[in-house]
Amino acid sequence: MSDTHTNWPVDLRGVTESIVATLGPNDLWNMAALGLHAPDETGEPVRATTWGNTRTRRNFHRQGGGVVEFTTDPREFVDAAVTIREEREAVLPNADAWVEVTAESVNSGTEGDTEWERWELRPTGAGTVDRSRPLTINRGFYAVVDATVAASRLDVPAFETDVLVDRLRYFEETVEKCGGPREREAFATLSEETGWREY
Repeated sequence: MSDTHTNWPVDLRGVTESIVATLGPNDLWNMAALGLHAPDETGEPVRATTWGNTRTRRNFHRQGGGVVEFTTDPREFVDAAVTIREEREAVLPNADAWVEVTAESVNSGTEGDTEWERWELRPTGAGTVDRSRPLTINRGFYAVVDATVAASRLDVPAFETDVLVDRLRYFEETVEKCGGPREREAFATLSEETGWREY
């Protein structure tokens, strides 16, 4: 495998949260949150898992890939995670970096009543990095990202609803204490779209 297929525009470690744009049959790009599992060894592919029969899963099968992008705007993460967001362009205006990827299905199964599918993602070489926006640390931002994960599991039988709601309450408090206007706006959208307080 050549280096052009192993180079990502940012360093990946652990599970790196991203937004993936996949082209749908309506010629619009669907935006969805996607956790990227960094490989243990150099040269191995990045892996990701889709849960359920999502637009991302269907578009990966249909198109064979998409565009993975990285942003520090919490509103973009919430929109991608809990709303149906479709755009005419693949790359979001607030993306700090992006790369085109191929997606190959390598495994699938069922956990509880939910189907999952595992993918290997490889950059095609087309991408860019915007270095004009330095990253600053804000606990509220990370609380929003974690909240999108918890909210996305509310209707998944394999996860306990009470535990997820407790997490969301904690994340809400963290956003209020440590977040700025963008984080609070993002969490308000998440709450409105998911109705997690009613669970």
